[in-house]
This record gives sequence, structure tokens and C-alpha cells, in this order.
Amino acid sequence: MKRNIMVLLMVVLMVFASSAVFGAGQAEGADQPKVVGFSQCDSQQAWRWAETESVKEEAALRGYTLQYNDAQSSQANQIAAVRSFIAQGVDGILLAPQVTTGFGPVLREAKEAGIPVVLLDRKVDEDPSLFVTFIGSDFVWEGEQVGKIVLEDTNGTANIVELQGTPGADPTIERKAGFEKVVNANPGLKIILSQTGDFNRTKGKEVMEAFLKAEGKNIDVVYAHNDDMAVGAIQAIKEYGLDPGKDILVYSIDGVRDGFQAMVDGDLNALVECTPLLGPQGFDALEAAWRGEEVSKWIKSEDGIFRMEEAAALIENRKY
Repeated sequence: MKRNIMVLLMVVLMVFASSAVFGAGQAEGADQPKVVGFSQCDSQQAWRWAETESVKEEAALRGYTLQYNDAQSSQANQIAAVRSFIAQGVDGILLAPQVTTGFGPVLREAKEAGIPVVLLDRKVDEDPSLFVTFIGSDFVWEGEQVGKIVLEDTNGTANIVELQGTPGADPTIERKAGFEKVVNANPGLKIILSQTGDFNRTKGKEVMEAFLKAEGKNIDVVYAHNDDMAVGAIQAIKEYGLDPGKDILVYSIDGVRDGFQAMVDGDLNALVECTPLLGPQGFDALEAAWRGEEVSKWIKSEDGIFRMEEAAALIENRKY
């Protein structure tokens, strides 16, 4: 009888011990920081660097572990990175998509795994239920504002060359559409050449060189879809022997420091801002999703319009 009682007591103690260890493990797991995957489409421009730093800084501030991947301008790399995040079992994903299409399957995989996805700075043409929200600017508005400035500065008469961004990316599509709204309403404004510079400074310079070779002094205005291409175009104009900002007016979108410096130097006439500082809003959206809250499908960024004359007073306060 005594032996049976001793055996029973040992079993009970072992059960309690196991429960205590399991509970400790649960508590330890609960204290672990959340892990967030961030898939950045590329790191070729200052704007992208600023966005990445914004996300990294905010993750550190909130005590999250960030898994970062640079897709190097390859959608295939980006999809592979997102699948890797899913396989790791991250708590959430921030995605800055390379283009608008082709992300449906991997977004569906994330949803099935219970991992919320927040889109940063670019949209996707997919079922809205597959992502929490898109955080970014109104690209049509940006293009339209540049068009209105060009209309004002040229009194409605100008031959324009356009440096487009990455083909298939929504900033490219919508910045072009917004600008063309103004051009189509004013017959004196004509886009005589339009080609992609892929949001890249070197390619922007190369395309502008080709424009100048084809049309030379017939060009009145350059409309670049981002500051990097505008800076490349400015270099090409100078090498051609013309004065950017005077002989050829130059306009762009983004608002990076190099864009402001180009305005200070008198080479860029005006720009429309597109803020890359999206880290805080990105994590706010993920946290709302973790709490089970409804989030608007578009969290719109607040952007500004800046002209050459005010750049010197503002450049030192630019964060990117």
C-alpha cells in the first residue's frame, strides 16, 4: 500500500513539474518580440534608402525583430522573399511591390497562413481582402500638380519630354495619367517624346541624351517621374551645352535632398513631394490588424509642392 502511495505521489509531482515547464515555455514565448518581414523592391535610389531606414528605425523603436530583404528590382526575388517570410512564420509582412500585378498567389498564401500584409508606397491590382491596407501617395494627384505648374510656367505652350518610371509600377502609370489630364486639356502643351528611365539616375541621363539627340533645342520642358531621373537629365542637358532650369525647364516628383539641391542650384524648377517615411504608419497598420481592427484600404500620405525659390530655406530640414 505504501509503495502504491509513493508511486502515485511521484506521478502527481511529475505532472505538476511538466505543467510548470510548459507554462514557463509559454510565458517565455509570449515575451518574444514580434517578427516582421520587410520586402523592399530595390535600393537604387535615395528615396528607397529613406523608406528602408524609416521601417528599420520604427521596428527598433517598437522592439520588433525585422527580417529585411532587398529584391534588387526583381519581382521573382520579391515573391521568393515573401514566401520565405511565410515559411519562417513571421507575425506580419511589409511589402513595397515592384509592380502592380502578379502578387495574388503569394498574398493568398500569406492570408491562409494568418499573416497580415501591409503595402508600402505602391499598390497591387489584386483582391483587396488579401492585404490589410495600402499606405502611400496619390500618384495621379502628383502628376496633375506637375502639369499645372508646367502650364503656369510656360503660359500653356511647351514641347515636353517625359522620363517615365518602372514599367508596370503604379506610380509610373498614375503619374503619367495625372500629367496627361492637364496636357490633354491644353492643346499648347505637347509631349513629343516619352520613354522609361526606370526611376534610375543613370538611365534617366541616357534617355535624356537620346531625347536631346533627336529633338535638341525643340525641347522646352522635362517631366521626370522622380528626382533621380531629373538629376540624370540635368547632367545630360549641361553636357549638351544648355542651361537646365532656364533653357529647358525641369520638373520632377519625390522631394529627396538631391532634388532640393538641384533647385538650390537653379537646375530644377519645381517638384512635388512623395514622402518615403512610411515606417510608423506601416507598423500602426500591422498592430491594428493584430488587434483584429478594421483598417481603411488606403492610408493616404500628406505631400507638398515646392518651387525653386523656396528650396534654400527648406533643404536643411529635409530628412531624406
